[in-house]
Amino acid sequence: MSGAAAVVLLGAPPHSDAPHAIEGREVYFFLVGTMLLAEVAGREDLFEHLSARAVRAAAGSARRLFFILYLVGAGVTVFLSNDTTVVVLTPAVLAVTRHARVPPLPYLFTCAIVANAASFVLPISNPANLVLYHGVLPHLGDWLARLALPALVAIVVSYLSLR
Repeated sequence: MSGAAAVVLLGAPPHSDAPHAIEGREVYFFLVGTMLLAEVAGREDLFEHLSARAVRAAAGSARRLFFILYLVGAGVTVFLSNDTTVVVLTPAVLAVTRHARVPPLPYLFTCAIVANAASFVLPISNPANLVLYHGVLPHLGDWLARLALPALVAIVVSYLSLR
């Protein structure tokens, strides 16, 4: 907010153009909602509960835990958004690494990388898609025909690179 205010006050865009800079309010509301969701989930110990389940599923294997978290991150990104992965999944992954007693950094990098790698599978996977296409999104079939394979390659290559 302060950066946007500074740009307007410095006159970078004409003052008459400033109201148009906040088009796409739905995206901003979505981001605020995501942050609120993360806060409520944290207060309700959802992350602790999920971390215990992930650690049990990994059965002591750091590699299996890494795979589980990457897969969950890809799913969250595809069906909710890359911002949700970063805002909601990152605290969960931190809780998982504490519960599993493994170094958190490689797993936290996973959140950031998978959030980008899987962010073009669906139009909703990245709120920037909604802003970029400004209400004129291609049909889902056209979207998938163009971006499903490159997105899948990005997801797999990113996983292999991180591993």
